[in-house]
Amino acid sequence: MSKKNIDKVSIFALGGVGEIGKNMYCVQYGNDIVVIDSGLKFPEEDMLGIDIVIPDISYLTENRDKVRGILITHGHEDHIGGLPYVLRNLNVPVYGTKLTLGLIEAKLKEANLLGETKRILINADSEIQLGSMKATFFRVNHSIPDSVGVCLDTPEGLVVHTGDFKFDQTPVNNQYADLHKMAHIGSRGVLALLSDSTNAERPGYTGSERTVGAELEELFRKAKQRVVVATFASNVHRVQQVINAAEATRRKMAVIGRSMVNVVNIASELGYLHIPDGMLIEPEEVNKLAADRVVILSTGSQGEPMSALTRMARSNHRKVDILPGDTVVIAATPIPGNERFVGRTVDELFRIGANVIYGSGSVTGVHVSGHGSQEELKLMLNMMKPKYFIPIHGEYRMLRQHANLAESVGVDRENIFIVDIGDTVEIQGGVARRGPRVPCGNVLIDGLGVGDVGNIVLRDRKLLSQDGILVVVVTLSKQDGTIMSGPDIISRGFVYVRESEGLLDEANRIVSSTLNRLMVENVNEWASLKTHVKDALGRFLYEQTRRRPMILPIIMEV
Repeated sequence: MSKKNIDKVSIFALGGVGEIGKNMYCVQYGNDIVVIDSGLKFPEEDMLGIDIVIPDISYLTENRDKVRGILITHGHEDHIGGLPYVLRNLNVPVYGTKLTLGLIEAKLKEANLLGETKRILINADSEIQLGSMKATFFRVNHSIPDSVGVCLDTPEGLVVHTGDFKFDQTPVNNQYADLHKMAHIGSRGVLALLSDSTNAERPGYTGSERTVGAELEELFRKAKQRVVVATFASNVHRVQQVINAAEATRRKMAVIGRSMVNVVNIASELGYLHIPDGMLIEPEEVNKLAADRVVILSTGSQGEPMSALTRMARSNHRKVDILPGDTVVIAATPIPGNERFVGRTVDELFRIGANVIYGSGSVTGVHVSGHGSQEELKLMLNMMKPKYFIPIHGEYRMLRQHANLAESVGVDRENIFIVDIGDTVEIQGGVARRGPRVPCGNVLIDGLGVGDVGNIVLRDRKLLSQDGILVVVVTLSKQDGTIMSGPDIISRGFVYVRESEGLLDEANRIVSSTLNRLMVENVNEWASLKTHVKDALGRFLYEQTRRRPMILPIIMEV
């Protein structure tokens, strides 16, 4: 039997389907695996104390000899943020465009991985052989320059990954999408298309980024005092629009927020941002200039608690205060789940007396999405004409809507695969079917800990946050098991000790009587003693308070 008859193309996601962020997609043929993107996502509300979330790459580490490289479509955090963690366990080449590699190198330098990681520069005309697969690229429009889609030529046929895209006919940087190249790929015959689903619920077309520039300039002209613009740090096109508007209205610009400073420095060094000489000022200089001659470019468009805008809204930023009459522009749409944080920041800004421009970009005019809406998704499908279609990069309802769009433009329903992370689609001899699942999931990053916080720890943190903790300390005699000291009860987050002396005295009595009863019954195993103390005390406290604190018995012998 020939090798081709044995081998097949397997397509699977370790992140980025059924969720926003944490993008990582894999294509495997035989002994060759190509990874596309390596992102992170920010924690959900129930992930208490977690900093970021990255994909579980155990399948890749188990097959590290087969991984030929990681292809990065663009430089947003949800596509590159996981690299410093992934590359510690999977030292493979990373391929990216000029700006993308510049942003990646800054991350690797922080993680002390720059010297150990092979980085290979690509552009839209590059061709790379990755084992049995050849990768080519095509330029797409997005909210960051140098974004590309990926075409993998496998022995079974072409597998295309669009990256994040929209079709902007008037891009800010004049980098037009490779429409002819996409159509040419489609004319060759696309076996499987993986396409961005973020805006699959939005009808029509996504507006051009260039329209934002005119709106910002008008706002800058009308503002009587300082203007603060908050946007995603990596939205380089938006940053350029702010610079252009500041230049047109003769304002100086201060950049605030660590990630914003980093991106502005990298993008300007690489030639992707054009900042007039003398425009940039230090944050300390803001208060020295006339209020109508300053614009502040800031992070914090998602209401992140420690971001520059949020700290300014709470008047605890070290260098800049927002004053009554200042104009604050939030030039971004909240990521699902962040609406409450953004709303809280907007409230604080209004309390200060600022004029706040926020909300849907279609209403304010200061934001357009970087993702294509329904008509653009249909255009991509019509150009690629795939035999099989896999919607990616979106929550489940978006994937489902994108599948409906694909069916409306002629893709057979049975040829559309809506997958979850870990699901595989296998294609052999031109026929696709669902294959076995691969290991997948979330790896939680808390401080320097990678993956050492799991569901049990999160459950404990949730319990602690709800009803607090009660620590019971008892010292027993090693000879006869009698209580020599205690019980001492320490309460944290449960009740205020000074106002609950009666409750805690009764809790002490219950612990003592429970231990004395167990000694009479000759029960002396520590595990059993602790379980009985927790059960008896838990029942009593719930009857008295209708709360269930975490009870932690500590039993010592002397």
